[in-house]
Amino acid sequence: MTKDLQKKAALVTGASSGIGEAAVRALRADGWTVFAVARRAERLASLESETGAVALPADIAEDDDVSRLVAQVTGAGGIDTLINIAGGARGADRIGDASTADWEWMYQVNVLGTMKLTRAFLPMLRATGEGTVLNLTSTAGLDAYEGGGGYNAAKFAQHAMTNALRLEEVENNVRVIEVAPGLVQTEEFALNRLGDAQAADKVYQGVEKPLTAEDVADVVRYAVTVPHHVNLDQIVIRPVAQAANHKLIRKG
Repeated sequence: MTKDLQKKAALVTGASSGIGEAAVRALRADGWTVFAVARRAERLASLESETGAVALPADIAEDDDVSRLVAQVTGAGGIDTLINIAGGARGADRIGDASTADWEWMYQVNVLGTMKLTRAFLPMLRATGEGTVLNLTSTAGLDAYEGGGGYNAAKFAQHAMTNALRLEEVENNVRVIEVAPGLVQTEEFALNRLGDAQAADKVYQGVEKPLTAEDVADVVRYAVTVPHHVNLDQIVIRPVAQAANHKLIRKG
């Protein structure tokens, strides 16, 4: 027996910038109720005023924040869709020079944050009778590359967790989707990873048309909007210029 929870209602993490923000905008444009979650309250407030999304500032790696999110969303009518986009990379060191702090941060945000939020909201998603979890991973979680060890490890773990969740929750009619983007040019990803604007610009230098946050958000929106019996288990999305993690065409 299912509870009377609102449908077409999603919680989106990482909503203060990049793909998360774009996903909030895409879903709101389709008429969804959207709870926008990120740590930066000011950015969320602006997004709320522009789109009508419900801003819920929180750190998904903190247990108290996660418990508060569940209470707030429950009080506002609940969700049938959880979209885990929060994540990121820090550093491009080879393993021989790895920064323990960078690796720990990537594991906390990409893996433990996703796990904690999913664990907390699964009872609600099950209760709808047609719940959805979408995890944004990365092609870095499918193929390793030099200088990517920490991010590879975190995203491989998130990829594996997504596959395990799909097997565990199928009996509850919860569909589990993985979207794995390749090279996406956003305002913060490479800058946060490398800590230097010039180094960040070089990541995209000469690439004619890298993916945008809006490109990925449109795929996310489609994946959670198709009829519930359709499960897009894994979607890999790259720019045409990137045939693989190690093969990227740069011009000029």
